[in-house]
Amino acid sequence: MKAKTISYVALFTALTAIGAFIKIPIPYIPFTLQILAVYLAGALLGPRLGLLSQLCYVLIGLIGVPVFAEGGGFGYIFKPTFGYLLGYILGAYVNGWLINRLNLSTIRSIFFANLASLLTVYLFGCIWLYGAMKWVVETPFSIYQTILYGFLLPAPGDLLLCVLCAIIIQQVRPRIARFTKIKELKHPWAKPTL
Repeated sequence: MKAKTISYVALFTALTAIGAFIKIPIPYIPFTLQILAVYLAGALLGPRLGLLSQLCYVLIGLIGVPVFAEGGGFGYIFKPTFGYLLGYILGAYVNGWLINRLNLSTIRSIFFANLASLLTVYLFGCIWLYGAMKWVVETPFSIYQTILYGFLLPAPGDLLLCVLCAIIIQQVRPRIARFTKIKELKHPWAKPTL
């Protein structure tokens, strides 16, 4: 990996960590700005490097650096919210893959890519939340409680961030692609190569 590529990955790893500390406490799942970094990493770095930036974030937190919303350390895997962190990894990939593969360039199409990424995060998060509450915390949630606390309560803020990020990506992506030489970055208007 080139130094420039490593610095881009590190930048989005750091942005995710910063987003963890900007939070609004709601029951069980705090609302944070981490999802912004997930959308941006996938859209601006591409699927593989976007995934790598989020994987680095999770690994740094698991080795003990307090970058998660509630600290860090290997024991964090037993927290009910750990599934969302796993979802960030795949969510960044999904976002980058959709935007790059389909050459999405309108705010609406990018919004739907962000939404697919968000649903990926929530799928992992809700499954982990259900399992952790049942087997780790030993305060089992019903499916309804899992959906309520794991999806319905935090989703409105994240949907607003979906829209905001779609606007940012649509404006920034063509400009940043001119300066970055990362192979996965493609101009939305680029002609296919033969």
